[in-house]
Formats: sequence, C-alpha cells, structure tokens
Amino acid sequence: MSYGLNFRKDAELDFLALGGLVHRLDPGIIPFRKATECKIHVSGGEFNVAANLSDCFRMKTAIVSAMVDYPIGDLIAERVRAMGVRPIYKHFEHNGATGPNMAAVYSDRGAGVRPPVVFYNRANEAAAQLKPGDFDWKAIFAGGVRWVHCGGLFAALSPTTAALAAEMMRAAKAAGAVTSFDLNFREKLWKISGGIDHAVETLGKIVENVDVLVGNEEDLQKGLGIPGPEIAAKSKLDPSAFFAMIELVVKKHPQAKVVATTLREVHSTNRHSWSAVAWVDGKTYTAPTTELEVVDRVGGGDGFAAGFFYGLLAGETPAEALKLGWAHGALLTTFPGDTTMATVEQVRAFAKGGSARIQR
Repeated sequence: MSYGLNFRKDAELDFLALGGLVHRLDPGIIPFRKATECKIHVSGGEFNVAANLSDCFRMKTAIVSAMVDYPIGDLIAERVRAMGVRPIYKHFEHNGATGPNMAAVYSDRGAGVRPPVVFYNRANEAAAQLKPGDFDWKAIFAGGVRWVHCGGLFAALSPTTAALAAEMMRAAKAAGAVTSFDLNFREKLWKISGGIDHAVETLGKIVENVDVLVGNEEDLQKGLGIPGPEIAAKSKLDPSAFFAMIELVVKKHPQAKVVATTLREVHSTNRHSWSAVAWVDGKTYTAPTTELEVVDRVGGGDGFAAGFFYGLLAGETPAEALKLGWAHGALLTTFPGDTTMATVEQVRAFAKGGSARIQR
C-alpha cells in the first residue's frame, strides 16, 4: 500500500533518526528528594524510535547524534550498539569539568495518585551544539534510506539544531526518503528557546518537508500554530477534536499525508485507558481502547510511533499499522525504561486481541 507515500524498495537503511542522546536517572517509585539509588536508561525521543524498530521489529536503523568521549558517553554508546542501531556521531571531547555533556533526565515513576516528576540537566549539552554542515548527508543517504525521522525535542535544543533538522529533511526528500516528525512539544524546553511563537516559526521550516506528523491536539496547536478545534472532546479518548483539526493542518501543510497520535486517559499513575488515532491520505482510523497497568509510562508515545511506522513500512493496511503502533506502545509501558523489550510476535499477538494468559 502507498498511503500517499513513496517508499524506496532498495535501501541500505530502513530508518534513520536525528536527535540528542540522553541518560535518564530513574529512582523507581521513590521521589528524588528521598532517593538513595537510581537505574540508568539510555533514551532520546528520536533514538527511542530507531531502537524500537531495530530491537523489536528487526529493521535496519541508524541514529545521527552528538557523542562526548567520556565515561557517560561510553555508557550511552554501548546501549546504542546493544539495541542494534548504527551510530553516526559527531564527537566532542570533554574538558574534565564543565563539558560538553551528554544530557541527563531525572524521572521518577510516581505511584497511584502521585504523578511522575521529570526534570532535566541539559547544561552545555553536546547535542545542542550540532549545526548545519556537521554531517555529510549526501554520503549518509548514498546507500539509500527508506524513512527519515526527527522531532520537536531535538529542534527545541538550540537555533542550530532546528536548522540542522531542516537541512536533513531537505536532503532526505532529495534522496527519495519518506520523512516524519514527532512534534513532541515540551513547554519547558521551548520556554528557554524563544517561546511558542518562535516554536511555530521554527517548526514550520522543518515540517514543510515532512510527510508524516505525530502529535496530539496540544502539539498541533502550540507546535504548528493550528487554531484549537471548535468541537470539544467529551473525554481524553474522544478523537473528534483531533480529527476536527486535521483539515486545518493539511491546509497549512498540504504535503502531509499522515497524521497520528495516541489517546490516553490517566486514572492514576499506574492505570491508564489507551487508544490511538490516525488520518491517512484522507481517511480516519481509530484503534481499540485497552486498560493499561503501567510500570513506566516514559517512552509509550515513541513505542506507538515505532509500531505505526513499522506497519506502514511493512505494507500493512492503515488500520492494521495503527493497531501495531497501539499494541507496541501499550506493551512498552509494561517495561522499565524508555525503549522496547517486546518482540514483534508479541506485538502482533496483542494487536490481534491477545491476552495476558501465561505462555507455556
């Protein structure tokens, strides 16, 4: 199926992402103010999709990013290799004191009525120093790449990262790749990068070369400057408000062929209702609703994107591709950390209505 998208048949890579790599410190259910130990997860909104596609869906993927040559960088690089993702790095030397650094994300898991708390240390972040001209896109795309991805997290880091993302999208389109962008609007990051008006202007220069958009109503409003819907959603699981905005999105960005997002109703930190919706080449699709018992919610949206992209790349029907994204995102919330531990067989089984009965 084409979905209005043109996929290369012969390509060295199925998927390539541009984004910052981070390490996430996770004290579990203990708040940081009382924590005595943490687990370390390697993450990054764009990397997570590449890692999920490689590890779960067995696709050939790569990450374009910054890497600092010091022990934290070594830890992150090891995890990238372990997930089967090809690294394409610009290397930085650490000065032994102030950086440049690989960013740190601090995120407990919360519990029950207590929500997770997330904050960052992105001071002197190496990824924020990436700029146009740092990568030879002609060489990177020489062997063929089917799908190229970036997101709002990386674009918000600095004026140069946004310009680099726009440069990559132009090069990707020239090389015949399908392009995607996860708006992933983060108020905290854009607040220090010029505010919402600057975000709309910045992201517009990237999205003009994007085929597939991922983002909810808030992402579309704040990231793309799309007016809010006249139709009020009856609940967080009601897709009417999202679908009401699509006409405005496509009017502003007529090159977009696919727009998708997850729907989540949070009852407590560990109990969510979960669904997903997509607009594909003029038609709308809605996934089932399932009840989640959440172990770690971080990365669920990236899990959805990976499964959805896989379905499109594999030639599934739009409805089936959406269910694969919905199923993988749901499964990812049952694992600690930001990236997948699921197999493609488990994803397909759950998408078809599988249960939690023990597998013997």
